[in-house]
Amino acid sequence: MSEEKKTTTSSRGGGMGMGGRNRGKGEKPKNIKKALTDLAVYCKPYLVPVILAVVTAALGSYFTIIGPDQLSKITDTITAGMMGKIDMAKVGRIGVFLACLYGAGALLTYVQGFVMATVTQKVSKRLRKDISSKINRLPLRYFDGHPYGDTLSRVTNDVDTIGQAMNQSVGSLVSAITLFVGSLVMMFKTNVEMTLTAILSTVIGFGLMMLIMAKSQKYFNNQQNGLGEVNGFVEEIYTGHNVVKVYNADKEMINKFDDINDRLYDSVWKSQFLSGLMMPLMQFIGNFGYAAVCVVGAVLAIDGKISFGVIVAFMVYIRIFTQPLTQIAQAVTSLQSAGAASERVFTFFAEKELEVETDQLKHIENATGTVEFDHVRFGYDENKIIINDFSAKAESGQKVAIVGPTGAGKTTMVNLLMKFYETNSGTIKIDGVPLENLTREAVHEQFTMVLQDTWLFEGTVKENIIYNQKGITDEQVIAACEAAGVDHYIKTLPNGYDSVIEADELSAGERQLLTIARALVKNAPMLILDEATSSVDTRTEELIQNAMDHLMSNRTSFVIAHRLSTIKNADLILVMNDGDIIESGNHADLLAQKGFYADLYNSQFESVA
Repeated sequence: MSEEKKTTTSSRGGGMGMGGRNRGKGEKPKNIKKALTDLAVYCKPYLVPVILAVVTAALGSYFTIIGPDQLSKITDTITAGMMGKIDMAKVGRIGVFLACLYGAGALLTYVQGFVMATVTQKVSKRLRKDISSKINRLPLRYFDGHPYGDTLSRVTNDVDTIGQAMNQSVGSLVSAITLFVGSLVMMFKTNVEMTLTAILSTVIGFGLMMLIMAKSQKYFNNQQNGLGEVNGFVEEIYTGHNVVKVYNADKEMINKFDDINDRLYDSVWKSQFLSGLMMPLMQFIGNFGYAAVCVVGAVLAIDGKISFGVIVAFMVYIRIFTQPLTQIAQAVTSLQSAGAASERVFTFFAEKELEVETDQLKHIENATGTVEFDHVRFGYDENKIIINDFSAKAESGQKVAIVGPTGAGKTTMVNLLMKFYETNSGTIKIDGVPLENLTREAVHEQFTMVLQDTWLFEGTVKENIIYNQKGITDEQVIAACEAAGVDHYIKTLPNGYDSVIEADELSAGERQLLTIARALVKNAPMLILDEATSSVDTRTEELIQNAMDHLMSNRTSFVIAHRLSTIKNADLILVMNDGDIIESGNHADLLAQKGFYADLYNSQFESVA
């Protein structure tokens, strides 16, 4: 996600906050069958290898099913020869054939496992890629209403759950169904009475399994949503760890985490407990059926209705017949988890995206930086308008300062200017071209910006400063750092500009200076500074201000500042309050008016009359 997207949201107070994590919990369990159907459609590009895996799994199971019939022949051959001479040649031929069957079955099972593992990883990779791409197509409005941790959970926990379920359930489910149907057919072919005994003993197991599935699904949904909630809370509290410590909120945060964790524990325990019942239940039904078949077989053998070989074959068949029930139970458990995870992923895919820009201009040739706000009206919530009727014009090369109390709408105007949000009504123009006629990329390339909230990634100093810019020379990087007053600090690092840095290792001022240097490297016609010097000391602020004044020449600059001393030399100062411009002019004119601006300025500098 781009720096602008990440920082602008938090700069206007629309970030998580201590209560923001609850906003992502509005999703209720939906149709799991639809979620699995969506997943199947998503896997359509891998249909051929999936079919191959299904076929190999079915063939491998088929060879397993044939095995007991050959065992029956061996047993009958040996039994017939016990009173005379055993036909060892026949036994050998059947044994070799049986070994080939089991060998082929093992090979096909390996192929199925290899193919499904490959498909699973490709699907997981594609899901992560599509989620990442989706994140960049979502409006900032989405992130205002959803915790970051919950979104990250979809990339990690949910995708991993889907991958594991596909790898474990698809092949085993096909094998289990093939074994179940095949063994049933062979059992009927071998002996009807014993087959009916086996079926009756397993009907109860099927009924109980379906009941457990129906009861446990909601807990699987709660489990996946709970994981997202825990991730969101941990991400939020970790980010604000210092604030939590300063306000001695450790116990309160621990209690809140315990509450969320307890709910997750409850849903996970119930889902795992109910799904865990399937395995012992199926094993009990299998053993019960095995015992019943042995008793019935013994009676039939005593009556001379079947041979001893039939009993041997049937004892193996009943094992094969009940084994799929356990596999099906396991596969169903995995599919339930996959269904819950798929629902979250595909609900995310269905979120409304930024409008596709096809007819808009992709570039402004020779942009001069003239900006005009014409009766702009806007609200993050359409029912709560915060910018009522904003009109202003910034000429090319002007330094425009926007001041006002917190919540006046200063940063909101920057969000609209950067086309992070669309206006409810009114027009914003750059060089006479309305923003709605420009792509977002075309708008963004006109600006460089430094925000109050800094963002650096783990990489070298040079990589952080150049960030996504092409053709930047080392000389330009050094010049920008010298202008920002951070060159001396960089030279103290072990490898200078090639030193790898982590944001947590730097002070707030050092991070801000690096982001200012990054902004200076980008040669854009317009500059946005949102409290850009708020994290540095007074002396550094003065150095940066002088450099900024030099670099802002011939650039249209928008400066948002609470320190009014930093914008005294602005060409135009717009004073905002409650979403409207209440005063405008230069510093001297506004002081002379002795109005709202003068009161603000005098409150900071009591010595100024």
